Amino acid sequence: MRTTFRTLAAAAAVALLTAACGAAPDDEATDEPTETEDTTSEDEDTDDDTTEEEPEEEPEAAADIRACQVTDTGGVDDRSFNQTAYAGLQRAEDELGAEIAFLESQTESDFGPNISQFVQDDCNIIITVGFLLDAATQEAAQANPDQDFAIIDVDFFDFDAGEDITYDNVRELTFATDQAAFLAGYLAADTTETGTVGTYGGINIPSVTIFMDGMLAGVNHYNEQNGTDVQLLGWDGAEGSFTGNFESQDDGRNLTDSLLQQGADIIMPVAGPVGLGTVAAVEDANAGGANAQVIWVDTDGTVAVPQSEGVFLTSVLKRMDNAVFDTVEAKANDAFEGGLYVGTLENEGVGIVTEGLEGDIAGELDGLREQIIAGELATTPAG
Repeated sequence: MRTTFRTLAAAAAVALLTAACGAAPDDEATDEPTETEDTTSEDEDTDDDTTEEEPEEEPEAAADIRACQVTDTGGVDDRSFNQTAYAGLQRAEDELGAEIAFLESQTESDFGPNISQFVQDDCNIIITVGFLLDAATQEAAQANPDQDFAIIDVDFFDFDAGEDITYDNVRELTFATDQAAFLAGYLAADTTETGTVGTYGGINIPSVTIFMDGMLAGVNHYNEQNGTDVQLLGWDGAEGSFTGNFESQDDGRNLTDSLLQQGADIIMPVAGPVGLGTVAAVEDANAGGANAQVIWVDTDGTVAVPQSEGVFLTSVLKRMDNAVFDTVEAKANDAFEGGLYVGTLENEGVGIVTEGLEGDIAGELDGLREQIIAGELATTPAG
């Protein structure tokens, strides 16, 4: 199944703002010039052959790559999608010798200026993270055809013309997270003790609601297969609950408290660091005698929030780190191509954490995974 994210192509006004660049701590010395001139000038008798051989000792092409990330407003340490994408850059630094850097967007008005800054900084590949950077990335790609980009969670689409947009200098990294969230929804329906589960999003955009669609389809399939009536609060396939941002943990806590009060005992926040408010609310509820759990998204919750390891039922994994690393590696090897990438269950671009699951449910999830890969199950709700 080919799941993509269609987005409006809108022009982003470039604001005259300056944002601070955050580079990886180990990169601080990389911009320092090396003092080779003094060494060469000290020995006037050096043979021409020796002098000519020095360029052959330059690092391999992979070590020359400069890979740069512009974050969404959640920041690079959001324990979710921005941080997972940055992990891909860190892997490129470790394994390829790449130089890496990031710019954090505090508001949407930072997107254009941050991208422009990295264009001026001679980044070989610029990774932009999230649906909200669509217009700014397209504008930069059109203005800088010799600059390569990748954007996460966007499949460019021209709604006026009714057709896809493809740039030779942009790789669109998308993920069929509905496939993995379907499995998480099925698991939640099997696990709930109250017969009610919940979800909510940060902003009502396709890269968020695709998780919620998958969870709803998984709950519905469980009900069909088992004659049950598990209810999903927070999303009906068209409308649902959203905080309106990816920053406020208080908003996440408040929405979670509301879902808990309505009987939900398993909750999936799709809101980046806002989800930390859900973790806190569930822990407080459990301290008062509840038995609630959280489904984390994008990365493994037990790794992202290790102090709260016991609260997670599972995590819906979006392997942005792998996609980012592969993109940087392709650029380093002169193999970069623009166009669409889709992470699926089949290519392990998405998945769920199954560690600790035993018995019938583990086997059922394996079987469902194979059915989804084979195209035998719809992972978004009908309608």
